[in-house]
Amino acid sequence: MLKTINKDEIAQYIDYQAQPTSWHTVTQEQINLFADCTLDQQFIHTDPEAAKATPFGSTIAHGFLSLSMLSHFSQSYSLLIEGFYMGLNAGFDKVRFLQPVKVDSQIRAHAKILSIEEKKTGQFRIKTEVTIEIENCDTPALVAQWISVQMVK
Repeated sequence: MLKTINKDEIAQYIDYQAQPTSWHTVTQEQINLFADCTLDQQFIHTDPEAAKATPFGSTIAHGFLSLSMLSHFSQSYSLLIEGFYMGLNAGFDKVRFLQPVKVDSQIRAHAKILSIEEKKTGQFRIKTEVTIEIENCDTPALVAQWISVQMVK
């Protein structure tokens, strides 16, 4: 759930662990649409019959599809600084793909705020560690350190 904080409270939100997000089912349709957008039509993603013969036994989501889901999940866990009017994606310090996400798997995000710094007046740089969990799997799909910028009035 989005939580609004005051600038004076920032220090107490370093190491803040948000509640896990809701589960999201990764469907073959979503995988196919992502393949179309990225022009990555590798059979392991888009051909269920051929993918059955692989060690995964089914199609798997693109790693970058799982990574792109952070935008969706961030709507549930982000902190917003009072006066927020715009957010920007500033990139990643680290991304590791640890486990493929099989079609029809459920995934969700766990987020921890690592740092919040005011770089310029009204511009806050937030580094968040995000882990994408796969339901009933001990190894996460990915772990990333995501940097965003909040513009605050």
